[in-house]
Amino acid sequence: MTDVEPLHMVSALVENKPGVLHSITNLIHRRSFNIETISAGESEQEGLVRICISMRGDERTLEQIVKQLGKLVNVVSVDILDSARTVLRELALVKVETPDTRIRSDVINYTEIFKGHVVDVAHESLVIEITGDAEKVDAFIGLMRSLGIKEIARTGLIALPRGTRSISLEA
Repeated sequence: MTDVEPLHMVSALVENKPGVLHSITNLIHRRSFNIETISAGESEQEGLVRICISMRGDERTLEQIVKQLGKLVNVVSVDILDSARTVLRELALVKVETPDTRIRSDVINYTEIFKGHVVDVAHESLVIEITGDAEKVDAFIGLMRSLGIKEIARTGLIALPRGTRSISLEA
């Protein structure tokens, strides 16, 4: 039995203003939640940014955080996403050492199996782009570790609700 808290995904639309991200992370920190991943980027609505936060903790505290986030001046909309009805994806760039043709060939073959893309080629390394759920990205990285990873950059999870449900001004 493990005592790891479940992973929760929160999505928020916020005004694109300085300090908003800090206010959000500070509020979450004060409630002793640990942010596992956070990503922010332009949304479909001008002047608004969509922030996706994955974190672990109990549901009662999570609900309190979401209510408090909703009270922040620059937060337009916030919701907890149900993992069963949400599309979750992550992007990773993985630079792998390829000192010889056998390793280079193995990396390219594994990349194709994982439906990734080689996005940079150098004499002794390849940069691979891999997207998918966190488990897929973790599996690819685990496989590449045995071949020699030089660097990794990951976006963290991004998410949207499936179907017609959306988190927007109309929500």
